[in-house]
Amino acid sequence: MSTTDPIQSGDHHAACGSLMERALRLLGDMWTLMIVYQLLSGPRRFGELLEALGNVSPRTVSQRLKMLEVGGFVQRQAFAEIPPRVEYRLTEKGLALLDIMEAIRQFAEQHLAGEGEKETAHLPPTPPPCH
Repeated sequence: MSTTDPIQSGDHHAACGSLMERALRLLGDMWTLMIVYQLLSGPRRFGELLEALGNVSPRTVSQRLKMLEVGGFVQRQAFAEIPPRVEYRLTEKGLALLDIMEAIRQFAEQHLAGEGEKETAHLPPTPPPCH
């Protein structure tokens, strides 16, 4: 292979590393993943998300929703009603996270079930399985 081959030159590895870094920044945040997990069951209002997530500040949820919206994973829909109503739903890009969320759920069931029940007692209840 020539030295201009991206795989040989390291360009391919660097590009993949950069993409992997971006993916891990997105997926490495618990609240971001929990919001996506909640939205897999359908559109939710902000208050519903906040209640389902449990012990998290409204500011954190707002920031994560905005980040997901800017990234094209979540669509924010405002309804012209009184009182105003806003719903959040996953876009097609957001729904692409389904397999990742399912893999995390399966991992948890296989390797974490029964471990540290006291440690995870503060976590929000999980929605039904993603199928």
